[in-house]
Amino acid sequence: MDAPASAGANTWAAARTHAPKPRTAWSPRWLPYLQAAPMALVFLLFFVLPLATTFVVSFWNYTEYSIEPAFVTSNYSDVFQGCVAALPGLCTTFATYLSTLKFVAIVWAVTLLLGFTIAYFLAFHVRTLPMQIALFLVCTIPFWTSNVIRTISWIPLLGRNGLVNEILLTIGIVDRPQEWLLYSDFAVALALVHLYTLFMVVPIFNSMMRIDRSLIEAATDAGASGWQALVNVIIPLAKPGILIGSIFVVTIVTGDYLTIGIMGGQQIASVGKIIQTQINFLQFPIAAANAIVLLAAVLLTIWGMLRLVDIRKEL
Repeated sequence: MDAPASAGANTWAAARTHAPKPRTAWSPRWLPYLQAAPMALVFLLFFVLPLATTFVVSFWNYTEYSIEPAFVTSNYSDVFQGCVAALPGLCTTFATYLSTLKFVAIVWAVTLLLGFTIAYFLAFHVRTLPMQIALFLVCTIPFWTSNVIRTISWIPLLGRNGLVNEILLTIGIVDRPQEWLLYSDFAVALALVHLYTLFMVVPIFNSMMRIDRSLIEAATDAGASGWQALVNVIIPLAKPGILIGSIFVVTIVTGDYLTIGIMGGQQIASVGKIIQTQINFLQFPIAAANAIVLLAAVLLTIWGMLRLVDIRKEL
């Protein structure tokens, strides 16, 4: 008699424990949607709508004097005009994309190395929170000015009569000013690294701060060296931050044309520069088509990164 009664009581208690809690008058079902509505509206107005407009305009027709709403695919064929005939060489479009991707790869690799090193130092070697905050503020000092000012500030340093050339000549390392320091691929890559390293530091630092320090201690107790603990414990657990930082850097550098124009002396081609030139000549449909192609290339790159790390499981 007691056993069935006890089993029934346990079943009733378990059912009561797992039963959904009744909604109160202060938490209606539509409340979460209302809370998300402002952000959804901002996302719709400032991202989805402009992107949809760009996509629609990319199919419009244009002449030297007018832009006509239509549905033509000639803008996309014009983007890749001459690419088949130029094989096995590179047409202008592919050469421009290759130049842009070259800077993306260089800047991504350098910012990843610098960003990981800085984040590792802040997370594991700076013990106190006030010191971490102070060092972060130091890292953000360049962001107190615009990108243009930070980019132009390199010109007095790298120019023919700049500080770097003066030092090299004084020390005797070179016997004449080095022209390649400015208005070159080196100058463009240097300025881009200077501008966007912090975008790699912050997400990696955030991931490292979430690492359980006992895991590192366990690896050390098991006989792992500092390098082995870094490779087998810290880097795998910091992958989400590395991925997020990589997405930031890749997407921003891909569309950056201002830095390339200033530091390259308007002599280095980029996809963003082509789009900007077409907009200046009021060729909005083909500029929109170029923008959509560039967006597709960026999304394909991000998709490849997301295949390496399932960020939904890691976060």
